[in-house]
Amino acid sequence: MLYSGVLFIFAGLAEIGGGYLIWLWLREGRSYVYGLIGALVLVLYGIIPTLQKFPNFGRVYAAYGGVFVTLAVLWGWGIDRKTPDFFDWIGVILCLAGVGVMLWAPRS
Repeated sequence: MLYSGVLFIFAGLAEIGGGYLIWLWLREGRSYVYGLIGALVLVLYGIIPTLQKFPNFGRVYAAYGGVFVTLAVLWGWGIDRKTPDFFDWIGVILCLAGVGVMLWAPRS
């Protein structure tokens, strides 16, 4: 479970970080180097989830979505200085509960 959690976090940071670098390049006029590095980080994001031990691609990516939402809220708080409100936190809790149900619910 720890291994899966670490991979979800690395994938989320790669997706958000890569997208953020491309945002800086295209929206804020930074050097094309930001975009190039962002693109490489996004390729890494595409590779990381394949290291998961879960056999079902769709389930892994659906569960990752909940982790991504959580990391995006934390990124906005830490990097963009946008403090999450009560409803952001409720959304995070719901997303993480969904992750738990999708990955670890007993199935026959």
